[in-house]
Amino acid sequence: MNLLLLSNSTNYGEPYMQWCSSTITSFVKDHSSIIFIPYAGVGFTYDEYTQKVNYALSSFDVKVSNLDNFDDKAKALKDSSAIFVGGGNTFHLLKMLQQFDLLETIQKVVANGKPYVGWSAGSNIASPTIRTTNDMPIVEPKSFQSLSLVPFQINPHYTEKSIPNHGGESRLQRLREFLAANPHQKVIALPESSYLVCNGNQLIYNGRFDGKVITSSGIKAINDQSNVIF
Repeated sequence: MNLLLLSNSTNYGEPYMQWCSSTITSFVKDHSSIIFIPYAGVGFTYDEYTQKVNYALSSFDVKVSNLDNFDDKAKALKDSSAIFVGGGNTFHLLKMLQQFDLLETIQKVVANGKPYVGWSAGSNIASPTIRTTNDMPIVEPKSFQSLSLVPFQINPHYTEKSIPNHGGESRLQRLREFLAANPHQKVIALPESSYLVCNGNQLIYNGRFDGKVITSSGIKAINDQSNVIF
């Protein structure tokens, strides 16, 4: 598989996709028929979301097409040269992919080598389930089973910061709760400005800050350019 799974699209104080646009465009160099899946977007139209992505990538001469504008969405995915899946609300993204019966189509074309680029919700959905998303369940999918493009869970936007004087659980506590209930699972936590590149059976972590491999038995830090064994 050829996967680029980014934690986030935008860093604080920066334009949309500034930190990752060159990484994304290098990954899909020479691909001229890219389909964008905008269904994580809520509160704005799918065309607006697609335009936003195209504007961010315009200086690299990369253009994406909005999947929602195709009548035969499965055919559009099959005919594409690469697939982008944007961030937003993971529950809404999964529900829409289930509604259009697209999960199996995406799994098959990606398994056959079609490049897949996801950020935030688009990365989380590459996991076996969406149970390590940070999002509110604003809609109810049929199930939490997602694409299973990788055999581990992803937690995008990972942070160990806490709000002063706030008694709620930290992100790490939440993930430990997940692992207490699912002790045989593994979570790769991606802080901002980090991503995973999967090429076949090789998984490389890239990031400004260390990522984490979190299991029920402990936590292992992964640094920039680390080969992650999964």
